[in-house]
Amino acid sequence: MKNATFKIIQLHASEMDNFSYLIYCPKTLRGAAVDPSMRPELLLDAIKKHAIQLEFLLNTHGHADHISGNKLILDHTGAKLAAHPADMPTADILLAEGSEIVLGEGTIEVMHTPGHTPGSVVFKTDQQIITGDTLFVSRCGRADLPGSDVVALYQSLQRLKKLPEETRIYPGHNYGPTPTSTIGWELKNNEYLKCPDLQSFTTLRLGG
Repeated sequence: MKNATFKIIQLHASEMDNFSYLIYCPKTLRGAAVDPSMRPELLLDAIKKHAIQLEFLLNTHGHADHISGNKLILDHTGAKLAAHPADMPTADILLAEGSEIVLGEGTIEVMHTPGHTPGSVVFKTDQQIITGDTLFVSRCGRADLPGSDVVALYQSLQRLKKLPEETRIYPGHNYGPTPTSTIGWELKNNEYLKCPDLQSFTTLRLGG
């Protein structure tokens, strides 16, 4: 893996409290956009402001509130769309567990984290993760939607819990007390991560 410190710009991208992101290598100004949501023009503004050459458009999963701005970004930048085929089978780049996206002098690693959707992924770079709707600050994604799987979501969260505590979390929605947090903070404050087993998680997430 190449080493580089990426810059991550967080943007409020919808009335549904979505976040979209611009990741870029400050040395080469090569970038990737994540989940344009309903205000893709905010990403285009950030790309222009920072003089970024956008190479990739990444989707954490296929729900409309995250991907509705894809076309505008792709049309204006010529970036390649990258996503997991379980959610986005026509993406230019089909991602899987362990996929790596080389961006400038760094690498974005892909973790396949099904549960909220079959094709949910987390993007990891340095000690930073963009978690989509898998993990929010103080919460986690829903598991009662078509294609959701509460067992898979529990297993995905167990993987994220094992990341270094200083890992910075950039979620898909602004649902928590702060826009970002760390794995360490979540381990202490997120009731979903504190569940001792699958049964307790399922009860908390689905009720009953």
